[in-house]
Amino acid sequence: MNAEWSSSVVERARLHAALGEPARLAIVDRLLLGDVSPGELGAELGLSSNLLAHHLKLLEHAGLIDRSRSEGDHRRIYLRLRAEALTRLVPTGQRQAPRVVFVCTHNSARSQLAAALWKRRSRVPAACAGTQPASRVHPRTVTTAKAHGLSLARARTYHIEEVLRPDDLLVAVCDTAHESLTANEHLATADRLHWSVPDPAPLDTDAAFTGALRELTDRVDRLAPAVHHPGDPR
Repeated sequence: MNAEWSSSVVERARLHAALGEPARLAIVDRLLLGDVSPGELGAELGLSSNLLAHHLKLLEHAGLIDRSRSEGDHRRIYLRLRAEALTRLVPTGQRQAPRVVFVCTHNSARSQLAAALWKRRSRVPAACAGTQPASRVHPRTVTTAKAHGLSLARARTYHIEEVLRPDDLLVAVCDTAHESLTANEHLATADRLHWSVPDPAPLDTDAAFTGALRELTDRVDRLAPAVHHPGDPR
């Protein structure tokens, strides 16, 4: 047998080795659905900080996860999955929700785009809202949506308190909204996920908004197969 394996075989073996431990596989399963801070992840999975740091180091070394600094609280670090390394690992049946609500700070860009994408991808109803809604949807959000076959011409902004219903799955698509929801005693217990998608509004360019749409498309495509309406046959 040839002792010099191909680079693809070596790479696949390295990924399998990194995932060949229950805690690390559970970490990847969680990150498939949304970003999370190390502290939040340790609390969810019941892992001590030392053990979690060990597993994260191995997953990071294998190229399976990245770290990013919060745009809101700059002291926070969020973990995100490098989904391209796991193209065959698709989440299924991991959430039940009668509706998905996408939330960002101003409800003028990311949450609007995410809800529009979701409605095209899933039969589960969707809505969007903001923690500090702007007076209108950002004009470049509307033009970006139109350029990609989505209609936001009649969209308006809402406060999360106007929209939220019991049993909604909340998806915070910005760091600041996620941190605001976490600090809100009423909303902290809601079923929530977090996507750390950079805000395109400060740059206010077509490229920035198209980039946000591209990332949201990828994340919606990953989450949609995992969310089922409670009334749907399984």
